[in-house]
Amino acid sequence: MIDYFKWIGPLILLIAAALMQTSCSPNPNINVYETSQSGHKLSLLKETKPLGVPSKISLNLNQKFQTISGFGGAFTEASAQLLNRLSPSKRTEILRAYFGSEAAAYSMARTHMNSCDFSLKHYSYSPVEGDKNLEYFSIDEDREDLIPMIKDALEISDEGFKLIASPWTAAPWMKDNNAWVGGKLLPEYYDTWALFFSKYADAYKAEGIDIWGFTVENEPLGNGNNWESMHFSPHEMTHFVQKHLGPKLEADGKGDLVILGYDQNRADLKEWVDDMYKDKASSKYFDGTAVHWYESTYDYFPEALQYAHNKAPNKYLIQTEACIDSEIPVWKEDAWYWKKEATDWGYDWRDESKKYLHPKYAPANRYARDIIGCLNNWVDGWVDWNMVLDRQGGPNWFENWCIAPIIVDPDADEVYYTPLYYIMSHFSKFIRPGAEVIGADSTDNDLMVTAARNPDNSIAVVVFNEGFTAKTYQLTLLNIEKTINISPQAVQTILISN
Repeated sequence: MIDYFKWIGPLILLIAAALMQTSCSPNPNINVYETSQSGHKLSLLKETKPLGVPSKISLNLNQKFQTISGFGGAFTEASAQLLNRLSPSKRTEILRAYFGSEAAAYSMARTHMNSCDFSLKHYSYSPVEGDKNLEYFSIDEDREDLIPMIKDALEISDEGFKLIASPWTAAPWMKDNNAWVGGKLLPEYYDTWALFFSKYADAYKAEGIDIWGFTVENEPLGNGNNWESMHFSPHEMTHFVQKHLGPKLEADGKGDLVILGYDQNRADLKEWVDDMYKDKASSKYFDGTAVHWYESTYDYFPEALQYAHNKAPNKYLIQTEACIDSEIPVWKEDAWYWKKEATDWGYDWRDESKKYLHPKYAPANRYARDIIGCLNNWVDGWVDWNMVLDRQGGPNWFENWCIAPIIVDPDADEVYYTPLYYIMSHFSKFIRPGAEVIGADSTDNDLMVTAARNPDNSIAVVVFNEGFTAKTYQLTLLNIEKTINISPQAVQTILISN
C-alpha cells in the first residue's frame, strides 16, 4: 500500500518552491533610480503623472538566460599610483565608491601581469634573462602601489570580488623580437611562461589576494605596435593552453583557476572560438572567452556574441576591457559626457572602408548601450578599464590618454565622479553575481532594456532612453504593473523587491 502521507509533504514543498520562482509579492517595493543628462546621478525618483499613453516593457521570469559573474573595473599601476598621491580620506572615499556595498559594489575586477601601457615604465616579474625556471621571479614592482590598492579594496568589499589577471607581454628575453612591443613567445619558453602564471597566483595568494582567473594574453592580435604586446594566432593560443598552461595549472593544484581565451575585439571573435572550441581536447582547459569593445563606437556585435555563446554555451563570455580611449578627460563638465563629441582611435586612424564604425559619440550613451547589448547577448561579466585617471588621462608611459569613470587632480586633492561612474553603478550595484538574466521586451524601439533576477529574488531592470524626448512606459511583471517616466538621455534601474 502506498503511504501517501510520506510523499505528499515533500510534494507540497516542491510546488510551493516552484510557485515562488514564478510569482511575486502582490505589493512589492519598487524603486526607480535615474542618471540623466538633466542632472540626475543615480537619483531615487518620486511618483509622477504619465506624460502620455505609455509604451510597455514586459518581463518574463520563465525566459532564463545566462548567470551573471560580475561587473567592475581594472586595478592598474596608473590608478594605484594616483590613489597614493591623494589624501588618505580621498583615497578611501574612491575605494568605497567602487567597492562599498552602499555604492557601486563592484564584484569583478582585472589587473595586469608585468607592465602595461598604464604603467609608469616597462617591468617584468622575470627580469633575469635565461631564467627558465623563474628562480628570480618577483612581484616587488607591485608592492608600492598595485597590491595595496587591491588589498584595501578587498577590505572594503563585503562580498569580495572575482579578480582576473592578464599579461600584456612576457619579458623581452622570452620573445622572438627581444622587445617589449610585438613579437611572439618563443616555443622553448612555453613551459616557462606557463610556470609564470602559476608562480604569479602563488605570489599574490601569499599577499592575501586570491586570483579568480586569467586571460591568456591581452590583445593577442596586437595594438599597432604601440605598447606592451605579444602576438598569438588562434591556433597558437589554443596550443599553448591545451599543452602547457592548462596542464601546468592542473599539475600545480590550480585547476580551479579560470582560463579565458582571446581577449580582444568582438569583430574577430568567430575565428577564435572556432579554434578554441574545435573539439573536446582543444576546449578542455578553456573556461570561457574574453572580449573588448574597441572595434566600434556603436556596434556591440550581437551576432558575434551569439555565435560565441552557441559555440560554447556552458562557458563564460566576459567583456574584460572598455574605455573612452584617445581622449583627454573633460573635467567637471557632466554635459560633455552626454554629447556626441568624443572620438576614438578609429576616428583618425582606421582605414577608410571601416571609418563608419567610428563616428563621434556620447560616452555615457556608449556605456549604457554596450552593457545592455552585451547582457542581452549572453555576456555574463562586464569589466571597465582604469578605475582612476588624472586630468591628462594618465599617467601612461606611452601617452595613450583615456578617460576613467573617476578623474582626480592629485595636486589639488580633488575628485570628479563622471557620469560614467553612475552608469556603471546602475548595473554593478543592482545586478549581483549569481543573478539570472530574464526576458525583457519593449514595445518602444527607442528604449533599450535588460533585466535580471538576483539570488535574493529581487528583480533589477535597466532601461536606457537615448532619445531627446521624455517617455512613459508601463512595466509589467506577472501581477505587477507600474507606470514610469524616463527623462531624455537617461539610464534607469528599477529594483523590484519584496
